[in-house]
Amino acid sequence: MRVAVVGVGNNTSALVQGIAFYRATGSLVGIHRPEIAGLGVADVEVVAAFARSDGKVGRDLHEAIFVPPNNFPRLDVDLPPSGVLVRRGLVDSTEVERVAEALTGAEVLLYSAPSGRPDTARAYAEAALAAGVAFVNTTSDPVARDPSLLGRFTDAGLPLLGDDLASQFGTSVVHHALLRLLQERGVTLTSSYQVNLGGTEDFRNLVENPNTKGQSKLNALGTDQVQVAPLGYLPHLRSQKIAHINIEAQGWGGTAVSLDLRLKVHDPSGAAGVNIDLIRIAASALRAGRGGYPPEVASLLKSPPGTAI
Repeated sequence: MRVAVVGVGNNTSALVQGIAFYRATGSLVGIHRPEIAGLGVADVEVVAAFARSDGKVGRDLHEAIFVPPNNFPRLDVDLPPSGVLVRRGLVDSTEVERVAEALTGAEVLLYSAPSGRPDTARAYAEAALAAGVAFVNTTSDPVARDPSLLGRFTDAGLPLLGDDLASQFGTSVVHHALLRLLQERGVTLTSSYQVNLGGTEDFRNLVENPNTKGQSKLNALGTDQVQVAPLGYLPHLRSQKIAHINIEAQGWGGTAVSLDLRLKVHDPSGAAGVNIDLIRIAASALRAGRGGYPPEVASLLKSPPGTAI
């Protein structure tokens, strides 16, 4: 299964290293679905990569994923040269044709650039349309939520997956599960909040350009009773994310229920654990001729089509 990636940051580093790790070891640790439509994790091959950083463009992909400010740790796996040179990414929408030509041989285009660049995200989606490949949008920028664009992918028989991946075991997934548990057990929510701190470049970018991220988190939680604090960028955390979740509720007779939870994970690992499923689902849908949004990916995304922008 051949995938092209946009963005050679920490999430791509985690994905590329992880594929090599599972191919070499045969391990199933941390894998949700060993096979999807006959495609295993080790069957995925990155055939093209795009970035905007001068320090990464022109380098072999297996070298570029370690160029600062990337700070995801090196996994215990040998990474010989991949033979994939990182190409310069889109500067503006006039370069869609150049990118589309570079997608020859790919089945899926994984958009894993920083959030907050909606015009760029849509331009890459246009390149995918022109090249006849599936498109996966992992950012909070609205792509699959654009009815016109989704309609064009559907008509072309090309899958469009998005928007904004829900980390494999991240704040939104855990918070949503706790809120659902309260509802299932008849406990009344009175207030809740979450705080997220991280040290990756994506965190830095989201602090400076929050744009649609806050709304996307609320989409994932399914309630307006949660207050999402602005993201905090702490460089010393490197690729780790620390989240604090608070829930205040009332039980039988109005008695108080209070929960405070601290979650610490490597944020790029959480992204890779979901991306590996999204790209295999996209490829299988493409091969089956199913265009548009595959509903089976809803649990892997914060803001699927129909949610607020």
